[in-house]
Amino acid sequence: MNHGISVLFRAIPLLMGAVSAALGGWVLAHSGGPSARVAGLTLIFLAAVCLCLFATVATVVRQLIGRFTAVDRIGYPLFGFAVAGVAIGYGLRLLTEDRRPPPDFVAGSVVLGLGLVCVCVSSVAAVATRFTLIGENAALPGGSPPRSPAPFRPATARALVALPVLAAAVAAAWATVLLANGGGGDADGRFTAGHLVVDLAIVCTALIGLVVSLLRQIRNTYTRRDRIWWLVPSAVLGAMDITGGLVVVTLNPRPAQLATGYVQIGLGLLCWTVLGAVLLLALGWRRAAPSAHHVPLIPVGTTLLCLFMSAFLFESADPDVIVAARVLVGLGAVCFALFALLSVLESGTAGRD
Repeated sequence: MNHGISVLFRAIPLLMGAVSAALGGWVLAHSGGPSARVAGLTLIFLAAVCLCLFATVATVVRQLIGRFTAVDRIGYPLFGFAVAGVAIGYGLRLLTEDRRPPPDFVAGSVVLGLGLVCVCVSSVAAVATRFTLIGENAALPGGSPPRSPAPFRPATARALVALPVLAAAVAAAWATVLLANGGGGDADGRFTAGHLVVDLAIVCTALIGLVVSLLRQIRNTYTRRDRIWWLVPSAVLGAMDITGGLVVVTLNPRPAQLATGYVQIGLGLLCWTVLGAVLLLALGWRRAAPSAHHVPLIPVGTTLLCLFMSAFLFESADPDVIVAARVLVGLGAVCFALFALLSVLESGTAGRD
């Protein structure tokens, strides 16, 4: 990887974040109605996910071009966790403020969920600070012992896995409360927030697989079982996201819930994009994998699907789905930011075959 390409890959998440934040700001400033506030805040905090992806991409790229420093090792993950903290804090503020307007209940739940996704992405950045060890370990014969001394202390390794697990558990718990008609808000608000937070918990779960796969390859404890174990849950959960969205759209119990179904489909596509990163690591571990070179096309496809759905929903002129059309633009931006991550992972792993 040369310096020019490394700059491009680092710029992609920043540009995608800028697109999502700019659209969110425009929606908040120029559109009326409760759905505009939900869509605007969601787009702005989807940009926060892009910033965390930038930190992850930069962590890997700086190692690949030989310019990784002690400041980078601490600074990029810390930046990601700081962004996650802002998102979680703002989401909690929206949920706990006095005399909360109805849109802020849904917006607060979604922003909280996106903050938890940011925690998971930042955990990937923290694990990836030892990314170059994957190449060294992959060159060793099969059955070689774990790396000694271990790249991460046992307590640190457990913490890096525990963070995304905790984030997924918190999102799942809040979604359960919402779907059980608790947490406040009206019926439509609980339905929308509950289903979307469930899907964000699924995205967090897929990111757990990415964290664990990276960690085990870095520590040279990755096994044949890991090739399948972390792929299947992500694939199944992503399919559940998409199927759940299709069910909501098809049954259409209330027009106000249409937007929820379409956003669920977009979140399922995002989950499958994360699955692409897990697949890439599995394909490139200790074997020639020409097919791994094509894996970065997965986020390109999911990005296009999100944008095509958004375009069709805008053309429908149905006010009930305009919020989904706007949010799908932001989800497409996150998927394309993941294209940068998959590309640098491919360059550093399967790219050598």
